[in-house]
Amino acid sequence: MDTPAATSPPLDRTLIHALREQLQSQGGQPVALIETHISWVLLAGERAYKVKKPVRLPFVDFSTLASRRHFCELELRLNQRLAPQLYLEVLPVCGTPSSPRLGGAGEPIDYAVCMRRFADGALLREQLAAGRLQASQIEQLAGALAAFHERAPLADAATPWATPALIVQAARDVLAALQPLVAAGAIDTLRGWLAGCERALTPVWLERRAAGAVREGHGDLHLANAAQVGDEVVAFDCIEFDPAMRWIDVANDLAFLTMDLYARGRSDLAARALDAWLQRSGDFAALRVLRFYEVYRALIRALVAALRASQPGAPDAAASASPETAEAGPDYLAWALATAQARPAPRLLITHGLSGCGKSSVALQLLERTGAVRLRSDVERKRLFGLGALERSAARALDVYTPEATRRTFERLAEIARLALRAGWPVIVDAAFLRRGERQAFKALAAELGVPFAILHCHASEAVLRQRVAARSAAGHDASEADVAVLQRQIDSHEPLDAGERAIALDVATDGTVDAAALAARWLAGT
Repeated sequence: MDTPAATSPPLDRTLIHALREQLQSQGGQPVALIETHISWVLLAGERAYKVKKPVRLPFVDFSTLASRRHFCELELRLNQRLAPQLYLEVLPVCGTPSSPRLGGAGEPIDYAVCMRRFADGALLREQLAAGRLQASQIEQLAGALAAFHERAPLADAATPWATPALIVQAARDVLAALQPLVAAGAIDTLRGWLAGCERALTPVWLERRAAGAVREGHGDLHLANAAQVGDEVVAFDCIEFDPAMRWIDVANDLAFLTMDLYARGRSDLAARALDAWLQRSGDFAALRVLRFYEVYRALIRALVAALRASQPGAPDAAASASPETAEAGPDYLAWALATAQARPAPRLLITHGLSGCGKSSVALQLLERTGAVRLRSDVERKRLFGLGALERSAARALDVYTPEATRRTFERLAEIARLALRAGWPVIVDAAFLRRGERQAFKALAAELGVPFAILHCHASEAVLRQRVAARSAAGHDASEADVAVLQRQIDSHEPLDAGERAIALDVATDGTVDAAALAARWLAGT
């Protein structure tokens, strides 16, 4: 977690400056120094060397050589889970503070984490600021995070991690620290919000903990802790110094990423991150607590910003500016307040159309503009059989398209739609819905929950449908396994929308240009 260095005691910087000079002499090129509240990082050629400051703070103790070695080794181990290509080894620093050397023989006087350096401008925060960040990068990162969560160790029942008491106390501590730094009215509002969350979410937090949602995660996944490295988007610099900050609900881990995107004005990318994470993880129950964790993460960033503003000027600032301190950043407090006070507006949209009609593509454009949660029948059908989204059922000799499999798939879609709607989210159910009975069941669900209901009717010419389905089948990059033969059966047997359904349908011809913004406005304006 980033907090200012001003709370640290005065430090003797002889060692780090001597190391910098030595590296500059060896490489013949300038060596950049990045300084945070608890570490120095030297950027030398193709390597980066991170040395922990000998500080003792309320949340970390690096004051002894033994503790710095321990946390260097722990940092290496933890970060190799997500970024093995970046984190290489822990090197002893030998010699004397005024004449140190990295590695070699002799009694260590300190330790450094040796990393492979990535290119300047590779941080996702930098790419966003430069207008280069793509949705595919965010989806790759969110998908990798979900895969990481699947294999991460589960918290033991005897540990205190992510218990309701710990969650609420952590939020109270942040509000207490913010109180002297921001307007009193904001803190009063947020305390009221926290009290309401404690009442409503305590049983949910307990349920998620019992279900295995609390795992050893990253703990600090904002946009300055992820970078484009070659063809991969890599998360790095996870929390090593405080187990309570990394043994968290997986939704809390995701929330830092989505919140940072929302607060920086990219709600479209935040929605894509959530969609990619949900499609991979299937953890739709996380929607019940995600907004809480997003607000909590925003408050932490607001505290960091407020402390920096109240204590300007860092030692060696000109030479040690870090990417995270190089800009004022978004107004996290304003975003936290707005989100905490926002009223949920759940609504249900189901898609309708033959294979190849473009309904999944349009649904994706709609979720970017509305923040909706997308439930994909093709993905959930495979999940019921233990298949990955892109895994072919034939490879496992499975028939996932029997009438029984279809019945179970729609039951599952209804179950998670109900969960997401009750949690306050707009929901798009992305399925063909070629049977009137299937459509009526979801209309009844919306009526039961008292939320608006609409149908997204996508269509294209039969020639376009056949062309798209054939191309998709050949590419094998989509969860759908429908081929041209399946399309023909759909054409022959589907039940078109009746007059009542057409009255609440959003009609979209996808063999032309789709105005997704106007379509989203029409959906949200419906009652």
